[in-house]
Amino acid sequence: MSRELPSLNALRAFEAAARLESVSRAAAELHVTHGAVSRQIRALEAELGVPLFGREGRGLTLTAAGRQLRDGAASAFAQLRQTCDKLRRETSHAPFVLGCAGSVLARWVIPRLERLGRDLPDLKLHLCAVEDLSAPTLPGLDAALLLAEPPWPTPWQAQVLSPERIGPVLSPRHPRYAALRKASANALCKEALLHTASRPQAWPAWARTQRIAAGRLHYGQSFEHLYYLLEAAVAGLGVAIAPQPLVADDLAAGRLAAPWGFRATPASWVLCAPKRADDARASALTDWLRRELAGS
Repeated sequence: MSRELPSLNALRAFEAAARLESVSRAAAELHVTHGAVSRQIRALEAELGVPLFGREGRGLTLTAAGRQLRDGAASAFAQLRQTCDKLRRETSHAPFVLGCAGSVLARWVIPRLERLGRDLPDLKLHLCAVEDLSAPTLPGLDAALLLAEPPWPTPWQAQVLSPERIGPVLSPRHPRYAALRKASANALCKEALLHTASRPQAWPAWARTQRIAAGRLHYGQSFEHLYYLLEAAVAGLGVAIAPQPLVADDLAAGRLAAPWGFRATPASWVLCAPKRADDARASALTDWLRRELAGS
């Protein structure tokens, strides 16, 4: 005789803790307390009659039973999400939810929304700033616009839009602007370079293209996000490094200059979507983004 399933809340709490390998992170994701997640897991273990987690130092490890339930729960929740997403997309008024990093949203997507509306009038777009776009199922999103290097996560269908090109930029308000704009790239070894925690590899990658040892670079003010980094550069606070499309408007308006040009990186601008039935909206958006990036 079949038994009823355990509590859905208990299964959600367990699946999150097993996937994130942390009760605290699971609690944060589910917007509940650490104690609530712990109680749900203990109740689930009691109902199933097997331990699901063991202790290793201060961390959690899954038991054999825990690994088996993790795999089953992950598969079941993924299927439920896909089914719910499909139902939402089939709703006639459902928007196309596009996720991207806040810096890309603020500095590149939003300035082009009016043109996007004219070119794709039937696309009802909902924009979502998402800093962590690594979740394999892109939960809650129809697509994600990102700067990334291959290989792409296997559940994703990736459409490469344009190669990424990065380069140093500075403002005419920079106190050494007149000298730096005529100097070679080596002059930047004497500058306290603005940098961001979200792209720590950007300056070293650019330095390699210039045959400059990364160890010769000196770093100044750090910023959490690229958006703040570029605002600081516009204010004349230092030399920043950025993907070309994100500063194209500033270069055209004279707010920034790029005396040393832009160099290709291993990354690309990519539109990713979960692998599922073709969505005509995603295809139209892909073509539009390719044209816009080529223009940038």
